[in-house]
Amino acid sequence: MATSAGYPADSVENLEFNTMLDGVFHAGTYVFTVSGLIVLWNTARKRHFRWSAAQLLATMLIGFGLFNLIEGFVDHHLLGLHHVNETVRHELWVYWDIGFLIWGAVMLLTGLALLRRGRASQLKLPPYS
Repeated sequence: MATSAGYPADSVENLEFNTMLDGVFHAGTYVFTVSGLIVLWNTARKRHFRWSAAQLLATMLIGFGLFNLIEGFVDHHLLGLHHVNETVRHELWVYWDIGFLIWGAVMLLTGLALLRRGRASQLKLPPYS
């Protein structure tokens, strides 16, 4: 995670530091994932709530897309902490980073389109009984 911030993977100490940061990052993502699942579980159990598979997929794509855009912009471009593919020549890193942002935007826009379509079709359903 910090190879571009002065901790290249060329020593045991730097590898340990990068591995520790990667672990902290993943632990944080697990906390957010579990928190999101708790919110989803509590909301989906309400009687008045309708949830379709398309809406679930849409919101997952929105979340993944937003994460990629924010993490990609902040970590890859703004802070330069790490890059998507550091195994290629340095001058090619930016193309991988931009591809990551494009993929995040595609997921976000696809999720928003699916959510909009799901809400439009939900308006045509009879009231929940």
